[in-house]
Amino acid sequence: MRLTLMGKIVTLILLVGVLIGGMRLWQRYGAGISEKIAPAAAVKPSAVPPRADLPPLTGASNSGAGSGDSGLPGTQPGCTDKPEVRMLIWAWNAQMGAMFANGGPQAASGSLMCQHGVNLKFIREDDVSKMQEALVAFATELSRGTAQPTKGAHFVAIMGDGSATFLKGVNDTLKRLGSEYTAKVVGSCGYSRGEDKFMGPPEWRANPSACRGGLVAGVLRDGDWNIAQKWLGDNGLRNNPDEKTYDPDALNWVNASSYIDASEKYVADYSEDRPVVRNGKRTGETKHVRVNAVVTWTPGDVTVAQKRGGLVSIASTREYSSQMPNVIIGIDKWMRGNRATVEGMLQAICEGGDRVRSSAAAFKQAAAISAKVYNESGADASYWQKYFNVVHETDKQGMPVELGGSSVNDLADNMLLFGLVPGSANLFAATYRVFGDIVVAQYSELVPGYPAVGEILDTSYIQGVARRAAPAATAIAQQKPRYPAGQRVRTVVSRKAWYIRFDSGKATFTPDAKQELSKLLRDLLIASGTVVEIHGHTDNQGSPITNQALSEARAFTVKQWLEKQSPVNFPRGRIRVYAHGQQNPVAPNGTAQGRAQNRRVEIVLGTTGQAGRS
Repeated sequence: MRLTLMGKIVTLILLVGVLIGGMRLWQRYGAGISEKIAPAAAVKPSAVPPRADLPPLTGASNSGAGSGDSGLPGTQPGCTDKPEVRMLIWAWNAQMGAMFANGGPQAASGSLMCQHGVNLKFIREDDVSKMQEALVAFATELSRGTAQPTKGAHFVAIMGDGSATFLKGVNDTLKRLGSEYTAKVVGSCGYSRGEDKFMGPPEWRANPSACRGGLVAGVLRDGDWNIAQKWLGDNGLRNNPDEKTYDPDALNWVNASSYIDASEKYVADYSEDRPVVRNGKRTGETKHVRVNAVVTWTPGDVTVAQKRGGLVSIASTREYSSQMPNVIIGIDKWMRGNRATVEGMLQAICEGGDRVRSSAAAFKQAAAISAKVYNESGADASYWQKYFNVVHETDKQGMPVELGGSSVNDLADNMLLFGLVPGSANLFAATYRVFGDIVVAQYSELVPGYPAVGEILDTSYIQGVARRAAPAATAIAQQKPRYPAGQRVRTVVSRKAWYIRFDSGKATFTPDAKQELSKLLRDLLIASGTVVEIHGHTDNQGSPITNQALSEARAFTVKQWLEKQSPVNFPRGRIRVYAHGQQNPVAPNGTAQGRAQNRRVEIVLGTTGQAGRS
């Protein structure tokens, strides 16, 4: 049967509608941050998230308590003779240096941004799908021959640990325009260093296994969800990826529409009835469950503490301090055609980070600009200034809590983040891959993969800034973390056994040990705010004296391998070695399988209470 002309038109409209609807759904899921996405209908068994070890803390102190000359900009728009450059951002203190550099929502007269010839405009946008749409709209107009598009946004700034799913979604859409329209990461304004956190009952921090059966409110597949996933993986605990069921042996989730909604769900004592599952199979039971934990960031953590209380920080970006860099993303074709503008923007942001870090006046003005740009209800300039650093307060139930905590990046921090300093690892690449793998493992039906880091990272702009700047080697050396010798871990963040294969009776790695060692390296790079204890263990074959020496030698071999891979990220004193020989078996030595389990190195991540900056 042949269609009439009207029938063809109707059919075409329906097909276009389906394609557009599908694209928007993928964009919303691909970002994995702002919108509620239902998982696949099939019940998926709970699983231990892949281990996520990250790089060590390398940034300098960000107190903003210096007394140097701030070079404060004016308040009126400046350099309006330059083309407008738009950046969509969240409300996030990591952007404090960029706020100061711009002097206001639009580049102000006398600002660092105008001095570098960039008329930058900040626009707050909390909906990540709209950020993706803005990049697509910009690229689409650019592809039609408009050199300086007026639609969409030139840049967006998001959490680095969410960038794999974000870029998967947006770049799948941009492919139709051509490979030159790929969205790429080019720089960073700062880090979350404590404010993004997994908050739960105090007993979870003392005994991680106590979280089994817990119900957490949060935005699924976003950066704060990642914090909980890393903590679960570090401690060998299971996650239930289906927010429609309840697994008493795993950590369970209630999806929230935003980080504020997540905190409000806990405050409101949100509850619901759920079917019970074990190992992905329904038991036929139903259980009434209540939210007793949350993943959020400031001001969500402040809301939890002030309105209800009762939760402490289980894990945060204070310990996982390389996990969540702010990353700036733009369209490759436009950036290559406007290199001077991109480098000027990044240089201004880096210089702004220096000013905020060294000048109390600049820090205060940056907080006032933040309040104006973010326009968050109840959050004035003093609020953003207060919660820039980690604040110790008492919650509504009288419990001590840690709230807030961010840092700003300068040029040296950007070079360290992207592995551009000799002897340093690419921390962004480690974060990108670790958390991309976690999302794929938990939601493989929806996110089967993500772009390779080489396809979405362009460090040439930061390198261009570095070539024109004064040598940064001295500043970088000063920012290397120091770890007091002889201090044992006081607060354990995680404890995990790693089965790294050694040659029989020797302290040399087998050829197949490389994959496990690479995973360990990435995990420890992310957890850069921690010290590392390597505990060596053997089975009971051979004499106790020989096994004691062998366990020590193997632990030292792991230590030396890590330090060789990235001496900047594993400075002297960060890694400590302890030998236990055959004294602490985790399985019977009577079987080959049990002996294999006992031949292990156990990695303990924690804090001594003494770490600082050199």
